[in-house]
Amino acid sequence: MNTPAPGIDGLAEEILRDVGGAENIESLTHCATRLRFQLHDGGKVDQAALDALDGVMGTVPQSGDRFQIVIGGAVANVHAKIINLPSMRRSGAARPQSDAEVKAAVRAKSRGRFAWLDNFFEYLSDSFRPLLGVLLGASLIIAIASVLDALGVVDFRAEDKSATWVFVDAMWRSVLYFLPIMVAYNAAKKLQIDPWVGATVMAAVMTPNFTGMLNPDSGIPGVTCSTNATLGTQQCVADVFGLPLQLNDYGGQVFVPLLMVALLALVYKGLQRVFPENIQLVFVPFFSMLIMIPVTAFLVGPLGVWAGNGIGEGLAWLNDNAPLVFAIFIPLLYPFLVPLGLHWPLNALMLQNINTIGYDFIQGPMGAWNFACFGATAGVLLLSIRHREPLMRQTATGALAAGLFGGISEPSLYGIHLRFKRIYPRMLVGCLVGGVIVGVLGGVDTEVFAFTSVLTIPVFSPVGVYLIAITAAFVTAMVLVYFSDYRTREERAQANAERDAAEAAARGGATATYTDTDTDRETAAADDRELVTVGAAYAEATADATGPATAAPCGAPTGTPSGAPTAAASSIALRAPVAGRVTGLDTVGDPVFSSRALGEGVGIEPADGRVVAPVDGELITVAETGHAFGIRTSHGVEVLIHIGIDTVQMQGEGFDVHVAPGQRVSSGDLLAEVDLDAVRAANHPTVTLMTVLNTADLAAVEPHTGQDVTAGALVVTVRR
Repeated sequence: MNTPAPGIDGLAEEILRDVGGAENIESLTHCATRLRFQLHDGGKVDQAALDALDGVMGTVPQSGDRFQIVIGGAVANVHAKIINLPSMRRSGAARPQSDAEVKAAVRAKSRGRFAWLDNFFEYLSDSFRPLLGVLLGASLIIAIASVLDALGVVDFRAEDKSATWVFVDAMWRSVLYFLPIMVAYNAAKKLQIDPWVGATVMAAVMTPNFTGMLNPDSGIPGVTCSTNATLGTQQCVADVFGLPLQLNDYGGQVFVPLLMVALLALVYKGLQRVFPENIQLVFVPFFSMLIMIPVTAFLVGPLGVWAGNGIGEGLAWLNDNAPLVFAIFIPLLYPFLVPLGLHWPLNALMLQNINTIGYDFIQGPMGAWNFACFGATAGVLLLSIRHREPLMRQTATGALAAGLFGGISEPSLYGIHLRFKRIYPRMLVGCLVGGVIVGVLGGVDTEVFAFTSVLTIPVFSPVGVYLIAITAAFVTAMVLVYFSDYRTREERAQANAERDAAEAAARGGATATYTDTDTDRETAAADDRELVTVGAAYAEATADATGPATAAPCGAPTGTPSGAPTAAASSIALRAPVAGRVTGLDTVGDPVFSSRALGEGVGIEPADGRVVAPVDGELITVAETGHAFGIRTSHGVEVLIHIGIDTVQMQGEGFDVHVAPGQRVSSGDLLAEVDLDAVRAANHPTVTLMTVLNTADLAAVEPHTGQDVTAGALVVTVRR
């Protein structure tokens, strides 16, 4: 496992090394939480080493030699440190390619016939993604003002606010009102044209000169305003160059800059082909502005407003006529959009709704998804505390704080949820529960754009419905994750073995014993965890306390079959604990044993229920339920006898135990009598497994399979 040098500098150096060095980096960009690499050869990445770094929350391999590393809030600093490393400057990789260049290279490698669709969504996403910080900042300012409004300190929605609160409004409205200019800048950058030209074209229709014509009392010649009797809205038209110009307030619009920049890119790149390179700096921006500002004002602007209003009204119709369907669809859709970065277009619709109809109805159901996500993280946090997993506890704590107080789901998704396949189904149940509550109780609206966090709860209406929905989503996901675990049985067994071994080493090598004190003994995961502990901790204890074993081997017990190999000085014979047919672990039907996570050994389909000791030694493990026994020989070989699969769930019924922990036994001594019919009636396989837990510390563990044996026959040879 790699350990990074202290601080961000060390983390940057480790990341650079583990992605294959500076010479392997074609480009490097970053978003809100992730480093985004385009590599020359993705096969050079040491993903395991990256995942082990302190400061890396997760890694996301992608097609086309793309690779993402999830850092969290410190991503900008880590990106800057990597870019400024001497090796990056020497390699020429310090100038990261733009996303458009990266996309072009990847598309050339074969993105398939639907690359245009991928390009479209990336264009939308990358136009908004860099604005995450300022949108979050504005959201928190709104949240603070809303809390003060709820406490009666100020009337947040009053028309006659004091100058102080008008100024506070300006602090967050600055982001939302001038959002079209920011989006235009990012969109132009995405399409690899001068971003300031995009921002300038959009700004032209947002200047006081332009917006002033919307005032019917302005007295500007050539401007006429009328009121739509049906909608009750005011419409103004200006006579410009003898042509009618429909006037709109473009503050907060998002579809207009997206449409405008797509057209601007064609004009800009066309002009670059027309003018020689030495005069492009002057004439390309000049003609771009001269063409695109009138086109935007006369055509693109009104078209974008119409398109945005149409989409918003369509969603509003669905929300009004099928609120339950809408409320369920939104939270179930988001968990699949966010990991792909495709959720930003929906955020654009939220802003469009607020700008056109004065409120948004998407953010309320979306809150069910966010809080289900945070609830799943809380379940992981509780499990990490219960199972003493410090690294996961730190990851979950940071992700939960970012979610509950910032409304940011990426640390939870990339740091935890996408790494453990059991989490998503449980989280989706939470999304469904929250969405159903929102739909059944009539929906939830908000008049502002806000990241769905604990701090922004007061901005939603009715706040009671919203609070019930997000609480139900949070608790449902948390409870499901906690009680069913986010790890599979194999992952839990391995994680707990590693934990116990580390704790044993920290205590100075104290021998671990099987105490069977886990509160969830009804699960097979608890069974596997306790069994692995015997081998993991004892190996270190023996090495520290006694050094290599050199004593004489165990003698062969009475009743050794004629012709069986005699144990030599360097080998130990393990005898069959039950009579029956001997098979290899690959055929026993349990992935923990088949994977050799609990060591090499054999399975025996028992002919009767008598279970005897397979070797001389001390009983380190005697499960209270009678289904498992652990024996340690005087030479440090650790043997596990496990009766049946998942028989821990029988809680000892049908198991008659004849021994106790700490007792010394000889090969052939009776350990337990088992009612095999009771095991079968409980729908559990009866196969009895015997493995050598510390197989990795031995020269060889040789199973003798494919034979019918009596209890006491040689079935495994251990070579030390």
